Amino acid sequence: MSLSDDQIRRIASLARIAVAKDEAEVVLERLNRVLGLIDQLQAVDTTGIEPMSHALDLVQPLRPDAVTESDQRARFQSGAPAVEGGLYLVPKVIE
Repeated sequence: MSLSDDQIRRIASLARIAVAKDEAEVVLERLNRVLGLIDQLQAVDTTGIEPMSHALDLVQPLRPDAVTESDQRARFQSGAPAVEGGLYLVPKVIE
């Protein structure tokens, strides 16, 4: 697939990108190279190949879901100005 000069101007207008007339040829060449690469990728036969989310088949090691610290709530709340039922009491700020 190859783009024309008019298509480059239209794409630039839609993208709100200012492309000067002397830059249009460079942009045209670069976009045509990208589209050529896409055409090459689409030409590859991928039947029977399972899609993958990453190029490497890696698995994230997970740690066990276990409690590693002791319950220190009473110690933390001992320094609070007001506590009731295990909750911190704060002044009302919204009427």
